[in-house]
Amino acid sequence: MFKKMKKNKFNESMLSVDEALARILRQIKILEPKVVPIIDSLGSVLAEDVFSKINVPYADNSGMDGYAVIADNLKFASQSSPINLKVIGLIKAGDIPNIKLKDQSAIRIMTGGAIPKGADAILPFEYTKEEVLDAEKNDSYVTVIKNVAEGDYIRLSGKDVKKGEKILTQGMVLSPAEIGVLASIGMNKINVFRKPIVSILSTGDELIDPGTDYSSYLTYDSNASLIASSVVNCGGVPKILGVANDNIESVNEKLRLAYGSDLLITTAGVSKGDYDIVKDVLEQKGKIDFWSVNMKPGKPLAFGSLDLGDGIFIPHLGLPGNPVSALVTFEQFGRNIIMKMLGKKISNNTISAVLDEPIYNLERKRTFVRVIVENKGGVFRAKLTGDQSSNLLTSVVRANGLAICPEEIEKKDIGDTIDVQMLY
Repeated sequence: MFKKMKKNKFNESMLSVDEALARILRQIKILEPKVVPIIDSLGSVLAEDVFSKINVPYADNSGMDGYAVIADNLKFASQSSPINLKVIGLIKAGDIPNIKLKDQSAIRIMTGGAIPKGADAILPFEYTKEEVLDAEKNDSYVTVIKNVAEGDYIRLSGKDVKKGEKILTQGMVLSPAEIGVLASIGMNKINVFRKPIVSILSTGDELIDPGTDYSSYLTYDSNASLIASSVVNCGGVPKILGVANDNIESVNEKLRLAYGSDLLITTAGVSKGDYDIVKDVLEQKGKIDFWSVNMKPGKPLAFGSLDLGDGIFIPHLGLPGNPVSALVTFEQFGRNIIMKMLGKKISNNTISAVLDEPIYNLERKRTFVRVIVENKGGVFRAKLTGDQSSNLLTSVVRANGLAICPEEIEKKDIGDTIDVQMLY
């Protein structure tokens, strides 16, 4: 016979949001590095410094379509006093120059073409007029109507990246620009901290999967999709386990599917109801660190670890069942767990805004209020999205931030400044 969890010190008093987060993050480790194709590395964190093995550009090359010239030959060139140069060849991007430039001559060159010996400047087409005397003999000259200075329009070897230079530093988050730089030095793979696999389990006899026929008194499971997309949004890889019924056998069956994951997130089953048994099952199969946080919405939040077998434990975050509570608690705790696993800096993307409506906090909990923030005349202003009930997911659709009322403040008045955690 299954025994209910005994009361412990974590049931007697609620942790603050800050205490709970600190407690969680102390138990979370950065995941091991993994070599991935650079095209798959967007948003990942570099696990090592990157040094270039080549110069970029590799050789001096032309920054314009035009002519490779000797600048001194053209110092008196102008509209009223044009100078003619004999055209003695053509260099395209990727060609290896096998011709040397001589006085009073020019070599036609395309952007990216390697600078030939003897040339010290590029003359853009816009400054010239080329005339062909004998096409069969490639006999032509160019009329120059403007001078250039030594070095004009030449991109020097190593100007962007020098051989041996450290170009990216461990801990950097890879954006398209960094990925482009990696490609420019010839790298097609990179060592990054591995993305966590996050198992997601919904619980409740009343839940059915989206796409199935609707039945009265039952509810479509929105939490799995909500949390899975949130996991993707902050860099994790979701693994949806499905819905477990409110009995020990069903929960255990689903939990076996979490093998190979780095984190388990459950929704519902961690409150004090007769059928909230997730915390009890998980205490049997691991340990619970705490399951109550002084916040609204989201008070019934659990954290601990799950024994997957063979001595393998993974962290478990138990979110409330109401969808808004699930989303708010994920943003405070789940996001930061994943960020730490990825090796990213913990940040809640908070700004200051002026309230256009009052916020009441009579329960003295850290209260997260759905608001829409707009920039009005250079000042961010926040307005509530309406009814703040934790089952109304559409209230988040209308919001772009969570206004944070501290637990020690009973009321925030119109005109007060408040911190707002911006969403997405």
